[in-house]
Amino acid sequence: MSNPYCIFPLGDSAATIELGNYINEPLNHKIIAMQRWLTQNCFEGLKDTIVAYSSLSLIYDPVLIKKKYNPAGTVFGFVHNILQEAYRNAVVVSSQMGDLIKIPVCYDDEFGIDLNAMAAQKKITKEEIIQLHTGKTYRVYMIGFLPGFPYMAEVDEKLFAVRKKEPVMVTPGSVGIAGSQTGIYPFNSPGGWNIIGRTSLQLFEPNSKNLVKLKAGDRVNFYRVSKEEMLAGLQLDY
Repeated sequence: MSNPYCIFPLGDSAATIELGNYINEPLNHKIIAMQRWLTQNCFEGLKDTIVAYSSLSLIYDPVLIKKKYNPAGTVFGFVHNILQEAYRNAVVVSSQMGDLIKIPVCYDDEFGIDLNAMAAQKKITKEEIIQLHTGKTYRVYMIGFLPGFPYMAEVDEKLFAVRKKEPVMVTPGSVGIAGSQTGIYPFNSPGGWNIIGRTSLQLFEPNSKNLVKLKAGDRVNFYRVSKEEMLAGLQLDY
């Protein structure tokens, strides 16, 4: 019987274990449990762990591992065995769910620059888009693209939207939808997601102990605020 995962190298100082190539909550739970296990059973030379939808990557120092453990085979083989051990031993514990974060969003037209186009395309009202977006709890599957950018799923199927053909400059705090996901831009950046609102929440704080506001495994609820409340929040956060 074949293993339910694939382990492969990323150059000579990183390796990935992949459980699948799609958005799947149980697989994401398992990946986060593996990251937790590796934190508790860390080996010398491990520099970082990176969670994605259904994969976990390890960044390591091959020279240090070679000196410390003198593995019989390659350093990748040594890390490969540790990843197999992490998969076998990592236990998903329901009590270790991430935090629930409530995020204020202003959906006014000047911030939700694609709301009108989405409403026309979906043949629903802007108000229904807002109600659908605020009516669910989303899981943060991973952080990527930009420091602090959360990939969250899944939006209501009525809101599934293709990316823009040409990226545009996006304002920090912009809340967007692409495919079945919703996300928040932490910085000025080119982006192709459909922008439906803006939040005052600062997602990346370089001077803070916790650099990013959200982490994989967290849950998010969006709630609607006025322009005045959003701008007041910006003044407080920045």
